[in-house]
Parts: sequence; structure tokens; C-alpha cells
Amino acid sequence: MHRIRRLWLASLLAALLTTTGAAFVASSAQAASGCRVTYTITSSWSGGFGANVDITNLGDPVNGWRLTWAFGAGQTIQQLWNGNHTQSGANVTVTNAPYNGAIGTNASVSFGFNGGWTGSNPVPTDFALNGVACGDTPPTTSPSPTTSPTTSPSPTTSPTASPTPPPTTTPPPTDGPWPPSSTYTNPIVWQDFADGDIIRVGDVYYYTASTMHYSPGAPILRSYDLVHWEYAGHAVPNLDFDSNNYNLTGGRAYIKGIWASAFNYRKSNSTYYWLGCVEFNRTYVYTASAVDGTWQKKARINNCYYDAGLLIDDNDTMYVAYGNTTLSVAQLSADGTSQVRAQQVFSTPSSVGTLEGSRFYKRGNYYYIWVTRPANGQYVLRSTSPWGPYEMRQVLLNMPTPVSGAGIPHQGGLVQTQNGAWYYMAFVDAYPGGRIPVMAPINWSSDGWPSVQTVNGGWGASYPFPNVPRPPRQVKSMIGPDTFAGPTLDPRWEWNHNPDTTKFSLNNGLRLQTATVTNDLYAARNTLTHRIQGPTSTATIQLDYSTMRDGDRSGLAMLRHLSAWVGVRRDNGQTRVSMVDGLSMDSNWNTTSTGTERASAAVSGGRIWLRVNADVRPGSGRQARFSYSTDGVNFTSLGPAYTLNNDWPFFMGYRYGIFNYATSSLGGSVTVNRFDLTTP
Repeated sequence: MHRIRRLWLASLLAALLTTTGAAFVASSAQAASGCRVTYTITSSWSGGFGANVDITNLGDPVNGWRLTWAFGAGQTIQQLWNGNHTQSGANVTVTNAPYNGAIGTNASVSFGFNGGWTGSNPVPTDFALNGVACGDTPPTTSPSPTTSPTTSPSPTTSPTASPTPPPTTTPPPTDGPWPPSSTYTNPIVWQDFADGDIIRVGDVYYYTASTMHYSPGAPILRSYDLVHWEYAGHAVPNLDFDSNNYNLTGGRAYIKGIWASAFNYRKSNSTYYWLGCVEFNRTYVYTASAVDGTWQKKARINNCYYDAGLLIDDNDTMYVAYGNTTLSVAQLSADGTSQVRAQQVFSTPSSVGTLEGSRFYKRGNYYYIWVTRPANGQYVLRSTSPWGPYEMRQVLLNMPTPVSGAGIPHQGGLVQTQNGAWYYMAFVDAYPGGRIPVMAPINWSSDGWPSVQTVNGGWGASYPFPNVPRPPRQVKSMIGPDTFAGPTLDPRWEWNHNPDTTKFSLNNGLRLQTATVTNDLYAARNTLTHRIQGPTSTATIQLDYSTMRDGDRSGLAMLRHLSAWVGVRRDNGQTRVSMVDGLSMDSNWNTTSTGTERASAAVSGGRIWLRVNADVRPGSGRQARFSYSTDGVNFTSLGPAYTLNNDWPFFMGYRYGIFNYATSSLGGSVTVNRFDLTTP
């Protein structure tokens, strides 16, 4: 096994050295039918790679496009999104999806794919758009850049990061050796996904997490091997929780909303269930026939199932375990929309303190309630009846962490693979980035008690790769570009509170009309957020600000209760790019400062690239750096580095936030043509 691991690492290193980050730009000088293609290899692993292709139309508008090229070393496309493809030998043809066929003059579309390669992976150079070659002559309308456009930070602005394993967002290959490596590395996903619940349905694994005030809520991740994950959807389409505070009208709902909630699948009616307590006094039930389908609110139960775990028993009865310190079990009605019975089943000993975060399981003849002692322990209760009595065992306490600088693994849930193995998906506090999932195998004693498989007395930084069937397809990367091709947002996105749906639209770009008149980013509606990829990453947006009005503010933020941003402001007919920090909320989440401008520069032309480079390694003193560009190639630093807050009371970690609000009057708008999230 060690020899296999060394060979895999050597192959991966060679791939990274030869391909990762490679890009090619081809263009034509013909005004009527010119084109430019940017082909970027976004990631690479043993036998496979991910790529993104941008097409810019430099000629007359087209309605329906076809891009062709030939691979030079036997590469193959295995999965493609935002388009359709065919391949015959080396020759590839990609055509538009139903929603992105129109490309105006100087407009762009993009698509991405996962591919396979052997030996080498050279970048193709012979692109043609609708039969017209995109040659290597630069367009006559603008000079050729001296370097290929890139979304990677310049060396002078990148924070220094400790050595990290290969990115966990690299999709697994669907051919070649399986598993793709002898081990997997923690964290499983280096993004903010706390209070997780995990289930398996057939050969597919699903994971959901807390989202507090972000909408849509309760994101669902999907995996086929427990190691590589993708965004699949949200269980709560909008925060329809009987309060206008979730709309940022008449109030605000920061850190309210979706806390640790329950998620499960009921075989008898082929239905997924999500339920969660809101504001400690009511529980909502949502259902769907597919995790990436349409979820519907089915019920409001006027009891709080705090930190709930949902069990569907062998006889199809639905039970909920819940509570803090005093733990209870409720039986739901046959349709899961009301309570039939509830009973206290356990009182936490004073020597333990607090237990919460219930997950409810049945294994053999025993019922198990999996509970956490925040934020440093995990315990398990066991009984032969869902109603108790329960006995308690400690699973872990102050166990060494697998992520340098992070907290102790705790909370989360258990899942059993197709082959009978059990795994525990917990999280570790890893602020300023949030709380990130880690996974360890579970062993069961002969008398039926679970324990974590440790490495040198702690939670392992790596474990043997799970013995599961080969995935039927590759998962989509959780980072990379988005051109907002429409008609709906990708599930990687969540709004800060519910959005005003009349004030944004998607069609080859995200158009944000001003939705709020305020000088306070925390009060502004329609701020679109994206989790930060750790340990370091860079977010870049291409912003068309030509239709802003006086008093408008639009840009890219490091968003939390202490925030900073880089953006465009228009005042008295003049436009500046500005860096602002010092935005803050107090412990009641009321704004205490709307920020101070630290640097600015005059800009013109209507288009700008804004960039934030974030270091979210766990610990204090981590920083974000801001920059801008007027050509998408050469970036200029703006303002001082911003030191990130790593306290926990806000719960959610920092996010990238795209905003547009008015300080004078509504009517202005901006268009975000592209978002890129890259790692070093």
C-alpha cells in the first residue's frame, strides 16, 4: 500500500508541474467573425484533469455556437457542463446549452469539463467558432496582453500558507485504478459546513449543514465515495419562517434561522425529509422526491426540536431525538407533519455538563443517540427502546485535531457504507474560515459500542480510502468559474437573507439592481455569498458598472460581523474603486460601523475586475488582500491587508460577498459577468 501511495503521489506531482494552471489564449483580427478562446486547466490528478473554456465573440452577434478543436495527446472529455459535446478520436465539438446560445459582440460564454489523459496533457491551440478559426493574431481592438489572463494571485500579494495536501475539490477519475489513492486526507471539504447530518441512499451519500441567515438554506452535498463532494441543492428554498426579518425588512435575522437540523430518506414513500427548529420555538418540515429537485414546506410544528436527529425505524415509524442537556424523543405522525408523542429520555450528568446535537440511529436491536459536548467531546446513548432508558458512553474528549490550528472534532453524524463499514463525519472549528468537515472510520466493539479509529492517539490527518464501489460519474468541482449563464443560480450560492427576486436576473451574467437604500452593507438586500475555500483562495469578479447611479456601491466583500470590501462607488458623476474596512456588528448583530474608506482610485470605462485573496488557515492574524484591474490581467493592490476575526459567536465563517446597494435612490444596476474562485 505504501508503494502504491508513493507512485500515486509521484504521478500527481508530475501532473501538477506540467498542467495545473496552464492556459492558452487564441484570437482573430477579423472584425466580422473574430473570436478569442481561453482554455485553462483548473486542476489535475493522476489520469485526469479539470478545464474551463471561455469563448469571447469579437465579431457580429451569434445565436447558437459550435466550438471545435483537436487534442494533441489522446485526451478525452468525460463530463461537461454548460454545453454539449461529442468526440471522435482527437476531434472535439462542443455546442451551446439551451440557455447560453446567444453571444453578442465582445460578449463571452464559458463551459467546463473533466477529462482524462495519459502521459502528457498539452493545451490545444486550434480552436474554431462556428467554423471560423480563432487564430493566434491579437484582436485589432485592443493590444495583446503580455501574459495570459489568470485568476491566480500575484506572488507579491499571496499570503504565505503552510504546506497542504492536494485540493479536496479534485474530482475522482472514473477510469484507471480504483480507489484513486490508498488514503484520503482531512479535512474532507475545506469549506464552512457545520452541524452536519449525513445519510446514504443506495450508492449515493448526502450531507447537509447549518446556514443560519443565508438563503436558500440547508445545503445538500453529494458524493459517491465519501471523499469527493459536490453541491447538489438546498432543502429550504427560501427562509419562509413566518418573519419578515428573514427578508431584511423591518429587522434582521443574523445567526437565527437554520441551526443543526435533521435530514433523512424514507424508503416507503421515496421521500427526503428535512426538519429544523427555528428561534427555539417552532419546527418546520420540508420534503422532496429528489435532493436536487423542488423542496416544499409541508408543516410547521409548534414545538422546538432543538438540534434534531431523525430516525425512520424498521417499521417505518418516524422518531426525532432532540434537546440540550435534557434530551427527549418525539414520535411523528405517519406523514411526518405532526407530533404524536414526546418524552424526556435522558438528563445529562453534571460531570459531563452539556450534551446536544442529537443524531438518531438504529443498529441491530439497539437505538443510539449520538450527541456532542460542545466543543470538545462526543458521547453516545444506547437503549433497546426509542423511549429509553439510555446508558451513556464517552466516544472522545479533547482528541487531538487532524487540522493544524483547528479545534477538536465533534458533532456531526454516522453513515454506513455499502460494504458495511461505518464512518463519522464531524467538524472542527477552523475560524476565520468557519467549521469544516473531517471524517474518521468507526469501530464497533463486540458488545455494540462505537469508537473512533485513531492515529497516534488522535483523529488522523489521513485514513485508508473507503472501500466503496467506483463512482458512476465524476462530481463537479466546488470551486472554479461561474458566468451566471442561467436560468437559475448554481447551488454553490446563497444570499444574505432572502433576496428580493424582482431585483436580480441571470442570462450570461448576474444583473443586480439596487434593492435597498442604505449606507449599511449589513442592511442591504441581495448580497450574494460564496463559501471561502481553504486554506487560502482567491475570488475575482468581472463587474460591468456602466449603469450605476450616483450614490451606488457595488463590489466584493469579506463578509462576516467584522467585514471589509473592495468595490466601485459613484458620486457626483465620478466613479472610484475603493477599499473599505472596519464594518462591524455588535453581539446583538446591530451595525456599529459602516466602515471607513482606506484607499481609492479614479476609474472609467464601465468594466473592472475586483479581487480578494483570503488566508483562512485556522488561527489569529490571518489576512485578506484586495486588488483591482481594468484589463483582467494586471492587478493593482488597493488598501492595507485586512486582519480577519477568528472568534466563534457569529458561528458562520467569512464568505465572499457580491453586493450592490444604493445610498441615494434606487434605479441603478451592475452586471457580474464572471466569478472565479481559485486556489494556489
